Amino acid sequence: MNINMFFFRYVGILIAVLLLASCGVDDGRFKLEGRLRNINQGEFWVYSTDGGIAGFDTIAVRNGRFSYETELRGPSTLVVVFPNYSEQPVFAEPGEKVHIKGDATHLKEMIIEGTDDNERMTELRMELNETAPPDVPKVVSEYIKEHLESPTSIYLLQRYFLLTHTPDYRQAQKLVNMMLKENPENGQLMRLQKQLRNLQGGALKSKLAAFTATDVKGRKVSEKNLKSKLNVVSVWATWSYNSMDQQRKLKVLKDKYGDKLGILSICIDGRPAECKNLVERDSLKWSTICDGRMWETPLLAKFGLADVPANLIIDEKGVILERNLQPQKLEGRVNELMLKNKVNALLD
Repeated sequence: MNINMFFFRYVGILIAVLLLASCGVDDGRFKLEGRLRNINQGEFWVYSTDGGIAGFDTIAVRNGRFSYETELRGPSTLVVVFPNYSEQPVFAEPGEKVHIKGDATHLKEMIIEGTDDNERMTELRMELNETAPPDVPKVVSEYIKEHLESPTSIYLLQRYFLLTHTPDYRQAQKLVNMMLKENPENGQLMRLQKQLRNLQGGALKSKLAAFTATDVKGRKVSEKNLKSKLNVVSVWATWSYNSMDQQRKLKVLKDKYGDKLGILSICIDGRPAECKNLVERDSLKWSTICDGRMWETPLLAKFGLADVPANLIIDEKGVILERNLQPQKLEGRVNELMLKNKVNALLD
């Protein structure tokens, strides 16, 4: 081979490599980008439901465009939180790029493209937009059965069968068992199966199960600490923006109602010392349980709570009145029930 031929072949290979590199994302990184109409500037938040990213990040919006890139060790479910506090899951994979497009005033109709999971989720979301509410669980259940190995199915199971006003543990257990047969090494599914097997309490109108625990300050806590006129049990984690918003709203409510409102929080972070520092920094005036066991924390199963954020509203007799309300709805419902208690006291 003469020198000129070698030179041109070398240059050709180099150009091909550069072109391939310019078309994608580094193997260990995931990129999310997009454009939404009817929004100029602002900020979105993003967190992971499975620990793919630590804490939560922000995504700046300029002229309706945004871009976010992060390092991933493996597939992860990210959740984008919009300024109106609506959430949208994005299924991320190392080396992949996903694009969002739509209208900020019609977020339910946004299109997410770039991977099979995100495109299938978009198709399902469009179908659910046209589905009558009573039929939604059936449609979601059929989707899960058709995509037992997809991370979208894990998200959907939690969203529609666990994080609801009336969770369907029986159907959730059935679906998890089917999913594990197809994907027996999935740690998230194994954790869900164990939680569902142990879920005992937490049903509406039932009485809160008796319990004992030790909070991050070393104090003993039991059901006897939840004897105020109204009480809230909350589940949170530093990596869940929505659950941190729940804690902020509970702090406002506690400052407003004082001893009339009892609160117990369960933090599922793996480092109790860091949780204690955060509790002290934010001056939270109630007990927080953080034993470092994360999803294995016994109180989660005892109270029938299977995700984050999660919550229970309990009356002074220990009866569960509400469960798993979104933070803004939780705040409104506590105010309503407190007003009702006040009116009843005046009538008595």
